[in-house]
Amino acid sequence: QVQLVESGGGLVQAGGSLRLSCAASGSVSSIETMAWFRQAPGKQRELVATITESGRITYAESVRGRFVISRTNANNTIYLQMNSPKPEDTAVFYCAARFKGRLGFTSWGQGTQVTVSS
Repeated sequence: QVQLVESGGGLVQAGGSLRLSCAASGSVSSIETMAWFRQAPGKQRELVATITESGRITYAESVRGRFVISRTNANNTIYLQMNSPKPEDTAVFYCAARFKGRLGFTSWGQGTQVTVSS
């Protein structure tokens, strides 16, 4: 079992910066990939960025060049540095984990609200 707790959300002005954190606890050695998703009002949840235990990173096209995902070496915490956010980035951001030998992201945090003002 892994527990994920996000923090760092809030109100930010467009063009500013904000950093989200996700702390993992429990069986963290079983995690293969961690990710940030987001869900805006009235929209489907979408994948924002992923990072594997080996450090391989992917980004959604909509955030590439603006957001940076990173993690601690112990794989206990991941971050999402949001640079130059736009109003359309407003959403609830969720941290998620995919486990070794399993398909899909099956462990989720409770989410943290990010609101970008224009």
